[in-house]
Amino acid sequence: MRNLMMKWVPLLLVLALSGCGYNTFQTLDEETKASWSEVLNQYQRRADLVPNLVETVKGYAAHEKEVLTEVADARSKVGSLQVTPEVLNDPDAFAKFQAAQGQLTSALSRLMAVAENYPNLKADQGFRDLQAQLEGTENRVTVARNRYIESVKAYNIAVRSFPNNLTAMMFDYEPKPSFTVENEKAISTTPKVDFGGSK
Repeated sequence: MRNLMMKWVPLLLVLALSGCGYNTFQTLDEETKASWSEVLNQYQRRADLVPNLVETVKGYAAHEKEVLTEVADARSKVGSLQVTPEVLNDPDAFAKFQAAQGQLTSALSRLMAVAENYPNLKADQGFRDLQAQLEGTENRVTVARNRYIESVKAYNIAVRSFPNNLTAMMFDYEPKPSFTVENEKAISTTPKVDFGGSK
């Protein structure tokens, strides 16, 4: 009888775990990681555009050193962050990541505003190409961030909902941090980088 019970224990354990949300957490955690990878991919794409953008602007507006330095410093800060999957579970590390990306967004906005003062720069085909790539990348960043926010929302609801929350406590599943914005409109508004080059 004891041997028969020992054979059934693993099966009963599997059935119990599948019915208490364990598999749901696995699925939602993987979806969150996949969404996060896409966010990182798009932010990296944006960071890769910065050196060429700075060099192009420097060719026409070298005396705008403060803005050019600000963009280069912001990109350097983004590049120096160690972005591992653990960032998803560490609110402080996530906040640092978000702050660094926000600083780069702000610096790029100022750089594009400076470009408005240089008609020859705005007419440069290389600059217009980079500008279009930046605009497209900012759109992709917004889409990727929104997908990540939705995946974190689904995960966090599962972590906090009964009876799944009991499984979450048992296996140390914690709510994940998500993007926050000072201005709620900022999350749905793509930064405007078109300064009339297409007119």
